[in-house]
Parts: sequence; C-alpha cells; structure tokens
Amino acid sequence: MARFTTAAMTTEQTVILTGASRGIGHATVQRFSAAGWRVITCSRDRIPAECLVGGAPHQHIVTDLSDTESVEAFVAEANALLGDAPLNGLVNNAGLSPKTEFKERLGCLNADLDDWRGVFELNFFVPLILARGFAAALHRGKGAIVNITSIAGHRVHPFAGSAYSTSKAALSALTREMAAEFAHLGVRVNAVAPGEIETAMLSPESEALIPRIPLHRLGAPADVAGAIYYLCSDDSAYVTGTEILVTGGQHVF
Repeated sequence: MARFTTAAMTTEQTVILTGASRGIGHATVQRFSAAGWRVITCSRDRIPAECLVGGAPHQHIVTDLSDTESVEAFVAEANALLGDAPLNGLVNNAGLSPKTEFKERLGCLNADLDDWRGVFELNFFVPLILARGFAAALHRGKGAIVNITSIAGHRVHPFAGSAYSTSKAALSALTREMAAEFAHLGVRVNAVAPGEIETAMLSPESEALIPRIPLHRLGAPADVAGAIYYLCSDDSAYVTGTEILVTGGQHVF
C-alpha cells in the first residue's frame, strides 16, 4: 500500500474521504483544504497531479475498496497516521454504478448477480466497515460521518442501474440506523444525496433532464462539497440522521 504526503501535518481538524481522485471527491478535498483541515484520502490510484491541493496537509493512501484486505489495511494505516489524535469527519464518497458495454442501464433482469454483490460491497458495506473502523477516532473528535447517497435511491432513475439505486436506498437507511447508534459516541451521521452532477459518472443523456430541474442546470461538484462540509462543521452540531438532497429541486417532481 503506497502513501505520499503533500505537506506537513499542522491542522487540528482531520477528515478522511474515500473516492478522492476526481469529481465530487476532488471538490470536497478542495473545500476542506481551503478551510485548513488535514485531509486523508484514498482511491484506487495515486491522485492525479491536477487534483493536488498545494500547501494543504494532505495524505493519500492507495486503496482498492473492492478488496476486503485492502480496506482493512487502509483502516489500519489511516488509524496509525491519526495516532491518538481525533478524527472530525469521515466522508464515504466512493461509489460504483456499472453499465453494460453499450452504456445501457443495468436493471433487475439483465444484471449479473455478481455485479449486484460488487455494487453493494462498495456502496453499502464499505461505508459500514469504515464507520466501524474509525469509530474510536471519531469518538475522540466528537466527529461526523457523511454518507454520499443519491437521488436514485429515492425514485426510479432513467440512467442509474437498479443495483446502484437500491444500494443507495440501503445506505440512506443505514445512515438513519448509524445516527441512532453513533450518537452514543457523540458522533453525528448524515447523508448527502446528489442529483445530476457534472462528473465522469454522469450519463450524456442527463442533459435531457434539465427541464425537470427547477434550477434549470446540472449541479457542480462544489455544490455537493459545500453540503458535505456543512455536515462536518460545527454549523450542523445539532443535525444528525438527516439526508440533504442536492438536486436543484429535481426531487420535488
């Protein structure tokens, strides 16, 4: 497992974030770094040079979240980096939304069950495993967990597959259960459900959905990053068990 450091660790508040190399993850790293947080991230590859945030305390651990041993090693290494220091935020951002080779939506009838298992492993079980693995550090920091769900977890989506949608619905339910249990540790648990956000995961056909979005535009990764930051900050100190839909109003239809 590889690691590199972009700057010395000097900040008091620390966040761990998965899926950090692009899109919402990259925007979230920028948001926390701009506020002076120490950021520990993971993804399958090293962070591309264009995603590095100069001058910020940032440590990246190369991790394959689809591999149980790699996840366990990530938890161990990140906890070693923390030592006795508190963890103030855990953002479960990494997600998987497989398509057919023709970019067709995978539904209940045409998706292999192994694909379903892979989606649930990354989208549902990994957030649970990480929350448990960092529970002690989060307790020390009276921190917050933010699970990234999706508008697809609340309604049938024209492009998101059935496995992805149901895994995100399950993560929404898990957020509620975790909020009740982690409160005993002084840890808040919330979720952010993005709508149509301009990232590599977005289907080209999503432009057709803009007329059904009251704000009449696709979302930007920074729109989601702002909601994530709010839920980790002291401004949301009395907020737990909540899911913020960052959809431009799409969910009201």
